[in-house]
Amino acid sequence: MCGIVGYVGSRDAGQVLISGLRKLEYRGYDSAGVAAIHGGAVQMCRAVGKLDNLVEALADSPLPGTIGIGHTRWATHGKPSEENAHPHRAGNVVVIHNGIIENYLGLRDELTAGGSQLTSETDTEVISHLIEREMSSGKDLAEATRAAIGRLEGSFAIAVLSALEPGRLVAAKNATPVVIGVGENENFIASDIPALLEYTRDVLFLEDGEMASITADEVSVQTFDGEVVEREVRRVTWDPVTAQKGGHKHFLIKEIHEQPQVLIDTMRGRLSQERGEVVLPELAGLESKIASMKRVTLVACGTAWHAALVGKYLIERFSRLPVEVDYGSEYRYRDPVLDEHSLMVLVSQSGETADTLAALAAARERGTPVVAICNVVDSSIARKADMVLYTRAGPEISVASTKAFTTQLTALYLLGLYLGRRVGHLTAADEAGFVQELVHLPQLAERCLKAEKDITVAARGLAEASDMLYLGRGINYPIALEGALKLKEISYIHAEGYPAGEMKHGPIALIDEHMPVVVLIPKDEVYEKTLTNLREVESRGGRIIAVTDDAGDELRDVAETIIEIPSASSFLTPLLLTIPLQLLAYYVAVARGTDVDQPRNLAKSVTVE
Repeated sequence: MCGIVGYVGSRDAGQVLISGLRKLEYRGYDSAGVAAIHGGAVQMCRAVGKLDNLVEALADSPLPGTIGIGHTRWATHGKPSEENAHPHRAGNVVVIHNGIIENYLGLRDELTAGGSQLTSETDTEVISHLIEREMSSGKDLAEATRAAIGRLEGSFAIAVLSALEPGRLVAAKNATPVVIGVGENENFIASDIPALLEYTRDVLFLEDGEMASITADEVSVQTFDGEVVEREVRRVTWDPVTAQKGGHKHFLIKEIHEQPQVLIDTMRGRLSQERGEVVLPELAGLESKIASMKRVTLVACGTAWHAALVGKYLIERFSRLPVEVDYGSEYRYRDPVLDEHSLMVLVSQSGETADTLAALAAARERGTPVVAICNVVDSSIARKADMVLYTRAGPEISVASTKAFTTQLTALYLLGLYLGRRVGHLTAADEAGFVQELVHLPQLAERCLKAEKDITVAARGLAEASDMLYLGRGINYPIALEGALKLKEISYIHAEGYPAGEMKHGPIALIDEHMPVVVLIPKDEVYEKTLTNLREVESRGGRIIAVTDDAGDELRDVAETIIEIPSASSFLTPLLLTIPLQLLAYYVAVARGTDVDQPRNLAKSVTVE
């Protein structure tokens, strides 16, 4: 997650901003920058690379002032460079931004046609120009920001300052976090609470569709429509561990809620909306090999193996290359068919899984190129693979994987599109359409989290179950496996995932009034067939929990509980179905009183055979 920090008060703003950005370094970034107002003018300093590079630049050219904003950036649009680093300026207006502006191409063209001079490759710069244009028509900073964000589509958290109002910051949020720290004659903005705790423990959180106008003495919150919001200031009494958890009871639920943001992070710099392309410079070494590639092998363990099963559907659909999926623990003990015309893709959160490393060694012996999809930078698998596609999920502390899994799905989607375009199966128009779908993904994931309250209620009714079935079809069958695994990992309820069409080949014998059945039933080409399977469950007294994007009357007739997700492409549906299943497993486990973050007998990474 990009780091956002803002300050207005009487302290040296530059010191506060750097201190806050230090607290947010754990997320990773490729550039950093700060801006401050002094003497009626905005001054900026930006640098590529680590925060130390920015600190060195500030030592040469300090930024005096008592109001400012700072940012650490993962590239979304445009390569890592000083020109693309935040903050971005238009006249007297300076903006920092987390998220993805989905309609930035149209806005950029409009601004350019109107005479605006845009100097970066970023989507963020259009925000500064929109606000500057509104201020030039007579609006104040808050009014201009409200008008500008009314034009934006996508996910964003922004902080804005203007030399024309040198004592005010404005912040706004849609699907990306913003927290405001309230101090004594000073106030703060941040993307995460740890950046504030050195200075204040009084905070308030912006909700989606809200903005705040902030001076040293006042914080006022309004909706994007201008309605005043009365938001109570909360006192944060966290110890260091609780601070790491973001105030959540467990790391697991914090990591579930981080998914909209880490999806953005995983796609940063890898999608070009302008060209409608997937851009994966990390895989440049594959370019010369793709023409002769005959097959793909995906190797993983545990949750990552479920991601690989979804990856098989995606890669075969997009590239028409045959794909097989292997458990790392089984792969090392057979004589696999691999050669220089194959591609091995290893999927691992930790990059240290012993069985997956053994598969990598087998590929090396046979001259097979290896791509790692991995979360931990410079892990063993990342170092030994030929190429690495990092998932950028950030630290995943809870043993049960959540955000690592959905970022693995995202990376596999990117890989599938990359291969499909280069083998010639996907047209440029196909790729552009899929890229646009991906741009919408973080907002869809955010909407999935809105079902949390309903899921909490449903979970309490499942806490006494001893067994559960999870059913899915097609590309969503692996998500049934993952949902069952998540439940058994953290709640200790025995659960199994099955293809829905296989239920009559054995599992139906288990169905009675004591057997909850979770079914994944999006409105796709097998919706009616899955509904038929559910009628078989219902006729035998089974309790049905349906996760769907289309809760029609027929489904409501048979389901005890319905959990709704937003509609999306069938290729993105697996990811959206995953989030309610994670929440369900979590709240069942909480109701049962288990150790959610460190379930018995499990380790975060399996580094021995």
